[in-house]
Amino acid sequence: MALAVVRLGTPRLPNEGLRIGTVRRPPRGVPKSEFASQDWYDVWFPNLAPSPETMKLGQGAETQAQWAAFSKQYKAEMATPAAKHDLALLASLSHHTDLSVGCYCEHESRCHRGILKELLAGCGAMLR
Repeated sequence: MALAVVRLGTPRLPNEGLRIGTVRRPPRGVPKSEFASQDWYDVWFPNLAPSPETMKLGQGAETQAQWAAFSKQYKAEMATPAAKHDLALLASLSHHTDLSVGCYCEHESRCHRGILKELLAGCGAMLR
């Protein structure tokens, strides 16, 4: 049992389990009925996506300092009680079932999912 961090829209890993989309918006131009079959996600969970304002910071980050500002703001959002409960739930589930979380960004190093991975590890998630 483990939790994988993936790029949404890519082929699923063997035994990936439930794919959870931690994104602000569903994929454009894809019928809701095809989200899972096209390897986007099985369940949409925007609770762990950056707020629109924070997402703009990340998308516009061109320097390491700008990325650090995005990271700091996203981590602050994930420090709220509701987000902490959501992170703890996913971390706990990772010890009992296979599942994955993801985003659309090409590179994990410049995506909130890289930070989300760190936060989940900090909550005791069993990572793949």
